[in-house]
Amino acid sequence: MKIALFGGSFDPPHLGHDAVVKAALEQLDADKLIIMPTFISPFKSEFSAPPLLRLKWANEAWGALPKVCVSDYEIAQNRPVPTIESVRHMRQIYAVSELYLIIGADHLASLDKWHEIEELFKLATFVVASRGNVAVPENFKILNINAPVSSSQIRQNLDKSLMIPCIADEAAKFYQGKTCKKESNESSKS
Repeated sequence: MKIALFGGSFDPPHLGHDAVVKAALEQLDADKLIIMPTFISPFKSEFSAPPLLRLKWANEAWGALPKVCVSDYEIAQNRPVPTIESVRHMRQIYAVSELYLIIGADHLASLDKWHEIEELFKLATFVVASRGNVAVPENFKILNINAPVSSSQIRQNLDKSLMIPCIADEAAKFYQGKTCKKESNESSKS
């Protein structure tokens, strides 16, 4: 079975994420696309929307799409989860012949900081969603997406037009002045 894994904070899910999901379904030969919201990114010390709300939003946005499964694995761990751990988990529960790991081009610069990155390269084929003018090396598969949208920009401007329509009203209402803080484990890495 070929699996594609797309993780992230989804704080909130937005049209850029939606473009990645749709491109992955169209361009990758995956049998299943697993969308996995983080409890909290190993590189962040806070989140705005709590994990279960972000999981709910991801389910509302993509849970009904064919071949898509929204996983609560990282949220259920109640801590920052390195990507290698999630990949190993997927390999334990599925008979994986190939695992595509979808990341945004903005993460390329920090790959050297990811936990067990060399092992991660052995266990997964990296697929990079293009973003802005970030150059993607030739040794990566590319999803040609150019949706210059960021979750932090959306939270600041409360621009519902950039959010997934089915969650836009609820998300905009939530973000009006609300922040949850969670300390990150400094030794954790993505």
